[in-house]
Amino acid sequence: MLDLGISKMALIGAVALIVIGPEKLPRVARTVGTLLGKAQRYVADVKAEVNRAMDLDELKKMKESVEQAGREVEQGIHSTARSFEQEWTSATAALEGSSAASLDEATAASTTPASGAAWEPPPPAYRHPGKNWRLKRGATPQWYKARHGVRRQVQSGAARVARYRPKPK
Repeated sequence: MLDLGISKMALIGAVALIVIGPEKLPRVARTVGTLLGKAQRYVADVKAEVNRAMDLDELKKMKESVEQAGREVEQGIHSTARSFEQEWTSATAALEGSSAASLDEATAASTTPASGAAWEPPPPAYRHPGKNWRLKRGATPQWYKARHGVRRQVQSGAARVARYRPKPK
């Protein structure tokens, strides 16, 4: 880096005043200042781009590690499900051979009502009527809004002032 102190800046200014002249010096100083500002902005943009690239690389690595953890969890769940399935099939096979007849008797007894009355299906489950049903049911008709001057659209403050400003005579 250049080490520019006050004495060196004064020397550069004196040489520039002699070489360039007092008439053109302010214009040249402005030009140099704008060029230095542009250079600083360019350097800042390059630094920001490098930082973004580094952050992107870190995010990619993090994404890969999360995906790998997800794959491991998925494999664990699949292996647990397979072992449960095998245990279930072996248990049901053992039950089928020994108690098939007793199971049929139990299901027949549970379907016939004890009191002798006719069987009724259970009532249907509650179903929500849907989104905005109150709004739809209580909606004001458009003809009423038009007749009574109900605002249907939002107006900006400037548009409202222009609309209600008295006309010049």
